[in-house]
Amino acid sequence: MPVTDPVENLQTLIRCPSVTPAEGGALTALATMLEPLGFAVSRMTASEDGTPDVENLYARLGENGPHLMFAGHTDVVPVGDEAAWSHPPFAAEIADGTLFGRGAVDMKGGIACFVAAIARCIEKHGPPKGSVSFLITGDEEGPSINGTIKLLEWAAARGERWDACVVGEPTNPDRLGDMVKIGRRGSLSGVLTVQGVQGHAAYPHLADNPVRGIIKLAEALMEPPFDHGTENFQPSNLEVTTIDVGNAATNVIPAKATAKFNIRFNDTWTAETLKAEIIRRLDAAAEDEALQPGRAPVRYELHWADRPSHVFLTKSPALIESLSAAIERTTGKRPELSTTGGTSDARFIKDYCPVVEFGLVGQTMHMVDERVAVKDLEVLTTIYEDFIQGWFGHAGA
Repeated sequence: MPVTDPVENLQTLIRCPSVTPAEGGALTALATMLEPLGFAVSRMTASEDGTPDVENLYARLGENGPHLMFAGHTDVVPVGDEAAWSHPPFAAEIADGTLFGRGAVDMKGGIACFVAAIARCIEKHGPPKGSVSFLITGDEEGPSINGTIKLLEWAAARGERWDACVVGEPTNPDRLGDMVKIGRRGSLSGVLTVQGVQGHAAYPHLADNPVRGIIKLAEALMEPPFDHGTENFQPSNLEVTTIDVGNAATNVIPAKATAKFNIRFNDTWTAETLKAEIIRRLDAAAEDEALQPGRAPVRYELHWADRPSHVFLTKSPALIESLSAAIERTTGKRPELSTTGGTSDARFIKDYCPVVEFGLVGQTMHMVDERVAVKDLEVLTTIYEDFIQGWFGHAGA
């Protein structure tokens, strides 16, 4: 198979129905691409009680020298209403210069292009003066428990060390070359429960309505702003995503009310200092006498979600400049260095080496008719090829 062609690589991967947590043949297909190039390929299955087992892949070319990792995922989200697709979601059909299929941009396309790029480098220059590895999970679109975090631990326990990493997520909002992600905001979630006393709506003095309390406490979480942003990050933002009382009766005051919230935070905070600020706000709001005159403070419980995502910012001139320069040489424009958006598996990789993210245009990810322009696959492959050569030039200098 001519793995120097990113279009054929991507078609092969899309035709593997690897909806999380199913491997679907995608990792097997990737191994078939990498082994003829000289990569030593390993597969590992990660497990944890209460979650599906997940297959992952690690492949390395070279044994010494600077070590560049490419990271990504072959799992994809469900297709939704398959009848709504103009082309079958796992057929990888091309129409009018566009390749359709689930995972086309998120993110089998990035993997297909990096495979083609390293294959072209080897074809033209021989193996790089150092090592290249692929760290590919099947659990990025799922709970992310049996994926990258465990694959990193598994590889590190076997002596693997990395000097830099590129994650091939679709980072570009409009055109290829728009944006490189050099960090991500943190993410912290919680569930707030306010206890009341159930009673008849006509006799409120015999009850204690928790809805008043949950509204007051939710307002305290959202206002005032936590900060106004920093040099590299947007302002931290907390959103209350649901408020529930579980009450179907209109004449019953409920016994409790719950609210769920998520905050995306910048480098003003750590998860620990942010938790302390949230508790301070809740305590102050709960004791507000205007809320329920003559009554005790609002009784609340707060439960934090497991595994908060920590904010990070990559500061690696060699990595960032090598990639930015390759993008500029190929597209003619300098990419924006950004920390916007949600979280990605880069949040795990940053504990092992400097990491940035760059891939295709993400406008159609997770949508019906997810698709990529065929010409963009060639452009991204060219960028990756240039970057590989440039990074090893910087690392070996």
